[in-house]
Amino acid sequence: MKPLTRTIIKAGILAGTLDISAAFLHFYIVTGRNPLFVLQYIASGLAGKSAFESQAPMYLLGLLLHYCIAILFTLFFFFIYPKVGLLHKNKWITAVLYGSFVWCVMNLVIVPLSQIGTFPSKPSSIATSLLILILCIGLPLSVAANRYYKPQK
Repeated sequence: MKPLTRTIIKAGILAGTLDISAAFLHFYIVTGRNPLFVLQYIASGLAGKSAFESQAPMYLLGLLLHYCIAILFTLFFFFIYPKVGLLHKNKWITAVLYGSFVWCVMNLVIVPLSQIGTFPSKPSSIATSLLILILCIGLPLSVAANRYYKPQK
């Protein structure tokens, strides 16, 4: 496997794992309910309300969709990183920019086009999901791309 492909897969799996772990933890803290419900919620984007009627198959579908999305966002980030000089300047600013971009794409494009239809719009929910995406997607991808594309001395 080529080094770039390996790096993208590893970074995508890391970002996806951090993101879903944070989503599980947040959901459990806020609701006290089984965090695997998050996977059913993700699966409901394709399966609609029937995702909440079965468990194991929808848990798997939700997890598969989640990691596919995480790897696609990782692939896009590694594609634009060498082309956009601003992303090289500061890992934290890059994390904020890309985490915010991911939030916008997911909540303003993907979710409305899915069978879920709407996203949580309470300011506290928006702030929490934005922070999770910045720390769990934006930051690890920023660090991974910076390491990969850094000129060797």
